[in-house]
Amino acid sequence: MKSPYDVIIKPIITEKTMANTEAGKYTFVVAPDAEKPEIKAAAEKLFGVKVLSVNVANFDGKVKRLRNKPGKTAAYKKAVVTIATDSIEGSYLGKGGKAVKTGTKNKTSIEEFGFGQ
Repeated sequence: MKSPYDVIIKPIITEKTMANTEAGKYTFVVAPDAEKPEIKAAAEKLFGVKVLSVNVANFDGKVKRLRNKPGKTAAYKKAVVTIATDSIEGSYLGKGGKAVKTGTKNKTSIEEFGFGQ
């Protein structure tokens, strides 16, 4: 199994992705051979959040020209990770039938992502 640092390479920071962070959707460039369960496990381990879903998209490199010489931009794989933004407190019956509340251990946002949240 790969290290979480090898799976998630870097965040994608654009106006659109920063607007999606309010809805709990964070966008990353991931390793080309990474699969959804690996991306989910890496995000949960690195950022300490509860991941609800992972959507991935492969992007091929575009053909560009520089001074009449053709070249190609790098291909990459993008993952949109949706996290749980609401903190749901659980409860269970303890000794004597008393209800005991448990808090959530997961964060509801990723502070390490982007600028000016």
